[in-house]
Parts: sequence; C-alpha cells; structure tokens
Amino acid sequence: MSKVFNYGTDHLTAGICIDIASGKTNGVINGPTAERVRTSWREVEKIVHDHNPVYGINTGFGPLCDTRISEADTSLLQSNLLKSHSVGVGKPIPTEIAKLMLITKVHALAQGYSGIALETLERIIWHIDNDIIPVVPEKGSVGASGDLAPLAHLFLPLIGSGEVFASGNRLATSGILSAHGLKPLVLGPKEGLALINGTQFILAFAVKAVQRLNDALNAADIIGAMSIEGLMGSARPFDARLHALRPYKGNKFVAKRLHTLLKDSEICNSHVNCDRVQDPYSLRCMPQVHGASRNAWLHLKEMTEIELNSVTDNPIIFNAEDTISGGNFHGQPMAIPLDYATIASAELGNIADRRCYLMSEGRYGLPKLLTNNAGLHSGLMIPQYTTAALVTENKTLCFPASADSVPTSLGQEDHVSMGSISGRKLHQVIDNLEYIQAIELLYASQAMDFRRPLKSTPVIEACHQLVRSKVPFIDDDRIFADDINQLHQLITNGDLLTTANHTATANQIILNDDDFGIY
Repeated sequence: MSKVFNYGTDHLTAGICIDIASGKTNGVINGPTAERVRTSWREVEKIVHDHNPVYGINTGFGPLCDTRISEADTSLLQSNLLKSHSVGVGKPIPTEIAKLMLITKVHALAQGYSGIALETLERIIWHIDNDIIPVVPEKGSVGASGDLAPLAHLFLPLIGSGEVFASGNRLATSGILSAHGLKPLVLGPKEGLALINGTQFILAFAVKAVQRLNDALNAADIIGAMSIEGLMGSARPFDARLHALRPYKGNKFVAKRLHTLLKDSEICNSHVNCDRVQDPYSLRCMPQVHGASRNAWLHLKEMTEIELNSVTDNPIIFNAEDTISGGNFHGQPMAIPLDYATIASAELGNIADRRCYLMSEGRYGLPKLLTNNAGLHSGLMIPQYTTAALVTENKTLCFPASADSVPTSLGQEDHVSMGSISGRKLHQVIDNLEYIQAIELLYASQAMDFRRPLKSTPVIEACHQLVRSKVPFIDDDRIFADDINQLHQLITNGDLLTTANHTATANQIILNDDDFGIY
C-alpha cells in the first residue's frame, strides 16, 4: 500500500517528492487543508467585489501593473495570462521533471496563501495521479517572476490548451480531456498568476539533482576505492584521526566510507610495509575532493527542502485587507546552490579522470594501458580520451548562470536569477559525470584483476563481480564503447549502488548515514 502525503500540511523532502512522482507515495489534500484553500479563495473573491486594487487580481501584469481590470474581465485576464506567457522553446523537459513541477506546485498552493480554487488543485492532482503530464519546453525562463514560461505551458491543459504526454504518446489536451469526460476549467481571479508565479521549474530540476548527485557521490566513493585497490594505494589517509583535525562534514563521511570499504582488504594488507611514502592526490585526497562535493550537495539539499515547503507566488494573500506584493518568486536562493552543485559535480569527474590516467601509465606493477599485449593492442589508451573530453565539456558548463542578469518586462523585472539555466546545466554535467564514472569503473575493474589472487573486501568484490557479469576481462582490443555503455547502465539504473548496499547489509557493514540521504 502506498504511503500518504498531505499536500500543504506535511513536510516535503526531495525523496518524498520523487516517491510521489514514482507512485510509491500518494499525495492528497485533507479536510483542514481543503478548508484553508477555500478560505484563501473567498478572500480573493472579496478583493474583486470590493474593488480593492491588488496586483494581478484586478490589475495588469508586470509593467501593466497600474492598469485596472474590471470585475467582469478578471477571469479572462487569468486565461489570457497562461496563453501569452506560453513562449517556451526547445525540446520538452523529461516527463519526470514536469511531474515534479506539478507536485511541488500543488504543495505550495495548498498552503492557503495563493487564492487558488480547490477544484483547480484537484485537477492538477488528477494529472499527477493519472500520469497525464503536460508538455513543457526546456527554454524560456529567466527564473525571476518565477518560471513564467515553463509554468504557463505546464498549466495550459487546465484550460484545455497545450499538449500532454499520456501512455508514451504526445497528444493534444482537448482530446485527452474528452476521453476522460472532463471539461476545461474556467480560472477565477488570481488563479493564472498563482499558477505561473513560482520557482517550480528550477525546483523540479533541483529535486532530481539532489537524487542524482547523491547517487553519483556514493558511486564515486565505491569506484574510487576500487581504483585504490587496483593501484595498490594506501588506506592510511582515511584515518578518522586525521579528519578530526579538519572536520568538514562531507570530508569526514567520505573518509569513513573509504576506510570501511577497504578495511581488512587482502590487497591493502599485502603492501602495508612497502616503500611508497605517499600516493598521488587523486587517491589520498579523495576525502577532501569527494567530501567538498558532498558539502556542496548538503547545501543544495538544505536549500531545496526549504524551497519545497515555501510559498513562492505573488502577491501573497493573508486576507482581503492584507496582501503583499513581494519577491518570493525570485530564483536566486536556488540558482546559487545549483551553480555550486554544478562545480561540485564537475570536480567528481575531474578527479576520476586523473585516476583513469594514473591506471594507464604502467606504474605500481600494472602493465601499461592495462594490457599485457601493448603494441598490437591499444588496450585502455583511448577511453581516457573520452573522460578528458567530458571533463573539459563540464568545465565549460561551470560558468555560473546566476552570475548573469538580463532585465526583462520593460525594466520592471530588472534583476533576474537565470536559475532555470543553472538547473538544466547541472543535469548536463551529471550526465557527463555518469559516463566518466563508467569509464573509471572499466579501468578500476581491469586493474584489480592484475592483483589476483589477492582479494579485496566483500563490498568491493561484489561490485567487481557485478562488472564482470556484464563486461569480461580485457585480453584483446574490442569495441570499448560497448563496455562503457554496459557500465554506464549499471550506474544509472542503480545496480552498482544496490549491489554495494545489499552486500554491506549482509556483512553488517555500515556505509551510509541518514544525513546524506535524500529524505
């Protein structure tokens, strides 16, 4: 049975949001929340009937805020708003991201400060529950008056316009509504503005990034530990006493994970008294580098959770006599953490590329290019070219979008966050990172095989065995793109982390910490 989440009342996290999107949790509006929503709606009706000038309810929008709108036209004003602001371009965003936008929007509106009609919220929830997801173009938001363009596209289906994805097909909304016996909604005063003002485009990308980057961080430690074994690196730099002297939370956690992953390894123990004084940075500084990226992830997680439980439209309705036209829709609080997380993701790829290069050099008893037949065979010479290309592409994506601002709306919106671009760029970097990690996994597994008959620890051996179930040991040259794609799938479908976690549990090994989870 699915868990239940009460929109507008319960505390939303990235993990819960993803569970609602995947159907593991059922989002509902309970009685008290429904009444709170109705109360806010009645306050907006009172504003209209009393002819009190309130932005977006009985005035125009943006630079037209001084233009008064008649009571008779307040509903038309709202539907016109959705149509005129639907100016997005480019490919549709993934349906999961659009669904997360719907979920986060319902939670914000259900808090009762937006003047939305309960019927409108129920229709949005219908879209979520039936997996009928609006088509939202990827480009067009500057992340300031909220994500105006993408949110306008997201809610066109409410008025019978736009397109949706349903059962894998891209269809006109009108046909879908007819097939389900539904009619387009007639938006009331304030509703269109409440729907398109907000940060839900930025926020949906942030929610998914919290999950994806967390997985990438966990994979980085496991693959990094395998590389240490392949290179016969030392576990001494992961001593807890060292990191207590510089106690960054992420650093300490990574050091503990690496120490745990390598504890009682035959490979590690075989060279405890060797004459190597210290390892290259890409090995011994993993707690500092992976840990710094974890610190950035913690910041993103914290900011995302605050945003998830915030009201970000405008104006805010406390009651008919008390409304505030402010700037809760501005994306800057999320744009900067997203840019920070982009750099953090890129750095995971940078250090992984260095470990790939290190394993190909023929040092520490490994054959050059990790092949016994170098010359006739190129071995693992060229996969590192791909990591080099990917890390460079990531560097070009690290320019912070939040450092830029282009005035819009005839200067009324004279500073914008560009956070929508921050969110999209972060996922591009993570896309590249997952391929870099797949290539490091290829190198590390090959390097470990040259240490046989020595064995590593249960978790690392289980991960190595998983790799070998998909990609055999490399004796001769072959099409390595096929191997990379196989290992990429192990990373993106979660099999690598599932194998590590299940093996750890079976051997009573503690690898994780609730502080570094997504809930």
